[in-house]
Amino acid sequence: MPDFDVIVMGAGHNALVTAAYAAKAGLKVGVFERRHMVGGAVSTEELVPGYQFDYGGSAHILIRLTPVVRELELTRHGLHYLEVDPMFHASDGETPWFIHRDADRTARELEAIFPGQGEAYRRFLDDWTPFARSVADLFNSAPGPLDMGKMVMSSGRGRDWMEQLPRILRPYGDVAKEYFSEERVRAPLVWMAAQSGPPPSDPLSAPFLLWHPLYHEGGVARPKGGSGGLTKALKRAIEADGGQVFVNAPVKDILVKDGKAQGVQLEGGEVYTARAVVSGAHVLTTAGALPDEYVPASARQVRVGNGFGMVLRLALDGQVQYRQHTEPDSRTGLGLLIKSEQQLMKGYGEYLAGQPTSDPPLIAMSFSAVDDSLAPPGSDVLWLWAQYYPYELASGTWETRVNEARDNILNAFEHYAPGTRDRIVGELVQTPQWLETNLGLHRGNVMHLEMSFDQMFSFRPWMKASGYRWPGVGGLYLTGASTHPGGGIMGASGRNAASVLVRDLTRRRWR
Repeated sequence: MPDFDVIVMGAGHNALVTAAYAAKAGLKVGVFERRHMVGGAVSTEELVPGYQFDYGGSAHILIRLTPVVRELELTRHGLHYLEVDPMFHASDGETPWFIHRDADRTARELEAIFPGQGEAYRRFLDDWTPFARSVADLFNSAPGPLDMGKMVMSSGRGRDWMEQLPRILRPYGDVAKEYFSEERVRAPLVWMAAQSGPPPSDPLSAPFLLWHPLYHEGGVARPKGGSGGLTKALKRAIEADGGQVFVNAPVKDILVKDGKAQGVQLEGGEVYTARAVVSGAHVLTTAGALPDEYVPASARQVRVGNGFGMVLRLALDGQVQYRQHTEPDSRTGLGLLIKSEQQLMKGYGEYLAGQPTSDPPLIAMSFSAVDDSLAPPGSDVLWLWAQYYPYELASGTWETRVNEARDNILNAFEHYAPGTRDRIVGELVQTPQWLETNLGLHRGNVMHLEMSFDQMFSFRPWMKASGYRWPGVGGLYLTGASTHPGGGIMGASGRNAASVLVRDLTRRRWR
C-alpha cells in the first residue's frame, strides 16, 4: 500500500488548493514543503518585532473571481477578508485620483478632475466588461486550443467580432490611447496592466489592460493578519480532511518506475510513495526532480526571462504621509504611482540594457491602513513594488548593486511621500536574486514564466503539458504559476488541476 493517494510537492497557494480539493474528495494527501512555513510567495511572517511582512503577493483580487474560498469553506478555517476600497489610488505625484469598487463613483470623480475622462472610463468599461468576464471564465477551466476565439465571440455584445479581434491583438498601450487622451489617467492604467510583465508596446498584450473591468467585479481584499492568512486557512482545511502537511521537507527526486510516478524522495533520504504526485513547484524545478529520460526538450525550453520586478518592504515608525493625496484613502488601496508613460518605457529600456531601473514607477501598498494587526498603533508597513529589474546584470552583481537599487526605489517614493526614509525601522529587500534563492522563483520571475501570448492558455507551460498532466509520466500532475492561467493570487490553477486529478483517481467529478 502506498503512503498516500496524492503527494503534493511544494506548498504555494495553488499547490495547497489542489491538496485541499483532493483531501475534500476523500483522498489521502501529503504535502511536502522545503521552507519552514507554508504559502510560498503567499506567506506572512513577523520579521521586525510588531510588524507582519508579506513575502510575496499582497493584494487578493483574482481569487475573488473564483469559487475557491466558498467551495473549500476557508472562512470556517480562519480566513477573514478585509475589503479594500478605494481599490487603487493613481497619481503622478501632483494630481491624485481614485478607483473605487463602485465604477459609477469612479467615473464621476474622474470626470470632475479630468473632464471627458470619466466618460471615457465608462465607455471603456461598457466596451470590455463582457470580454473581461469571458477571460475570467477561461481562467476557471482547463485551457483549450479555441480560447482566443471564445474570448472574441463572447465579448462582442452585438459588435462585429472582426472589429473586436484586431483590438485584442494590439499592444495594451495603444488600446489605452484609444480611450484616454489624458496621460495622468492613461499612465496608471497602463502601469497596472504592466504588472503581468510585458511592456505596453508588446503586440498581443491588450488583454492585460482589457481585464481591468474585473477589478470592479471582484474588488480588492486583504486577509486579516497578512497575505499568508489564505495559505494558513488552506493548510487547516487540508488537515481537517485528514491530510498531512510537512514543512522543512524539501523534495529532491520524483520517483518514476516504468513511466509511472511512484512517490518522492526527500533531500534527507526519506521515501514516500503515492498513487499520484502533484508538483506545485516551478516547471524547471519539477524537471530537475525527474530522471532525465522523462524530461522532454519542451520542458527545458520554456521562457523564464531575465528577472522582472523588485520589492522593498518597510516597517515604519509612523504612517505614510502623501503630499498630494487624501487621507486616509491614499493609504488604503494599491498606489499606482507613475509620473508618465515615458517613465515606464525608460525603465524597460534600462532593463533590456541589463541595468536596474534608475527611476521606477511604483505600486505602493500600506495595508496596515485596513488591518491594524500588521503594525504597532500609529505605524505602517509599506511595500514598494518596482519594475523592471534584470536577474542578470550587465555589470556588477546583485550583492554589489542592491543598495543602489534600494535607494532608487526609495528616492522614487519620496517624490510622492517625502520623509518616508526617516521613518524606516526595519526592511526586507527582495531583488530578483533574492526571489530565486528564497522563494524558488527561477531568475526572479514572480510569474514563473513570461506572460506573453505564446506562453498563455494552452501554450502554458507548453502545449502537451497544458492539461495539468506531465506528458510521458503517468500519475504526475502540475499546478502553480507555471501552468494556466499563470501568476497572481488566484487559485484557479490549483482548482483546475484538482479537477483533473480527482477525476483520474476517483472516476468522478467533484463539481
